[in-house]
Parts: sequence; structure tokens; C-alpha cells
Amino acid sequence: MADEPAENIAGGDDSRPTTFASGADPTQAALVVDRLGELYWQKTYGGRAAFECLVRTILSQNTSDKASQPAHDALMQRYGAAADDLAAALADADQDVLADTISMAGLYNQKSATIIRIAGRVCEEYGGAEGFDAFVREGDPDAVRAALLDMTGVGPKTADCVLLFAGGAPGVFPVDTHVHRIARRMGIAPAAADHEAVRAALEAAVPDAACGFGHTAMIQFGREYCTARDPACLDDPAACPLAEHCDRVGVDAATGAVVDPADAD
Repeated sequence: MADEPAENIAGGDDSRPTTFASGADPTQAALVVDRLGELYWQKTYGGRAAFECLVRTILSQNTSDKASQPAHDALMQRYGAAADDLAAALADADQDVLADTISMAGLYNQKSATIIRIAGRVCEEYGGAEGFDAFVREGDPDAVRAALLDMTGVGPKTADCVLLFAGGAPGVFPVDTHVHRIARRMGIAPAAADHEAVRAALEAAVPDAACGFGHTAMIQFGREYCTARDPACLDDPAACPLAEHCDRVGVDAATGAVVDPADAD
């Protein structure tokens, strides 16, 4: 089994529970996730500090983990190391200083403003990071998602990552660029589906307990095999360990063309 990269882990049990099995008549999406679990890992998620997870995911927006992880580490060193409450420390942060601290993540002026604004709201509505953590862990997942989406600067992927990695909510399948590309290329979501439609298709077709590791394992698969421009199947379908489950929408081995599934004939 491959090592899970640090940017994808959020706590969780590394065991491989039999409850993740897809059943007697699994969907194509469930078969894909089962195979991804065999390739990489099957685990449950939850337990990360919800507010820190929210900040970490905001930093990851529109950039790579290679850029956002150092920004998160720098932010935590400056604001989290000695603070009793990370939300209170960030609510009071000077935006220019925060922007400089997270500059390696890109869009640092926008992200610093978002983090300060959300930190203030978390302090006002939940009494700080601890109260927000309790809300995410104990609240109804639909209500938590709605509250997160009501925060300016928090989109569906960010909300779903907090629900999964902090709240441990079952049946949550966050959709990033890798998942969006792969699900449509494989034919387990409509070719023209936007991120929310892909999420709905996956959450309807994949067992609740498998959605979390399906998300992280699919990201790793996208990095190793199903890349945007040069998927492993382009030259040799046998090079892809999921070839038997894939419709290869938008990938033409005869011509070497690789297009977005939405643009495929």
C-alpha cells in the first residue's frame, strides 16, 4: 500500500474495515473506490480541529499543497503556537502581516482578508475555535455545511473538507480538480457536470463509509496515473490499474488527444 501524502491526511484510523465493501451489486463508482482503496488506503477521517482545518483549506484554494502547506505552517507558528484561541488570534491579526505570513500560498491579500473575516465571525457566533469545533463535530452535517457555505470565501469543497476531516461526517465526498476530472473521465459522473453535480453523483453511488478515503485516494490516483494532460492510459491502457472500470471519456489513444470530458464527442 502506498504511503498517504501528508497533505491529504486528517487523522483517522488506518485499518481496513469490512464495512467499506460495496455490496452484492455495486455501482461503477463504488467499484472504482474499492479499487482505489486496494491501491492506496481505506480509513476513516475526523478529529482535526475544525477551525484550523477551515483555515488550512482556505489556504489551499487555487494553489498546490506544495505551496499551501508551508503557508499553513508559517501561520500556525506565528498565530497558533502561543495563542489560547486561534480564531481570536486571527480575528485580531493585522492583515498586512498575515498576508506576508501566508504569501507562499498565493492570493494572499484575498485569503488573509477572508481568514480574518471568518475568524471574527467564528468568535462572534461560536465563542471561538473551541465552540466552532464542537459545532462541526456535533451538529447536523447539513446544518454545518449550510453554515459554512454562508461564510463568504467558503465554497463547497472547503465546506466538505471541514465536514470530512474535522467532523468525520460519513457520505461526504469533497470534489477538487482531480476528483472533478477523474470522475467525469471514468464515466462515473456526467461529462458536463460541474463540481457540485460530480459531488452529488459520487455521494449517491458510493457507500457512505467509503466516501472519505475515496476522496483522498482519488487525489493520489490523479497525481500518479490520471493526470490532466498525460494519463497513463494514453499510450498503454494496461498501465492504468483502473482501466477495466474506466470509460476514458475525452482520451483518444489513436490520436493522442486528451480533452476535458465535457468537450469530448
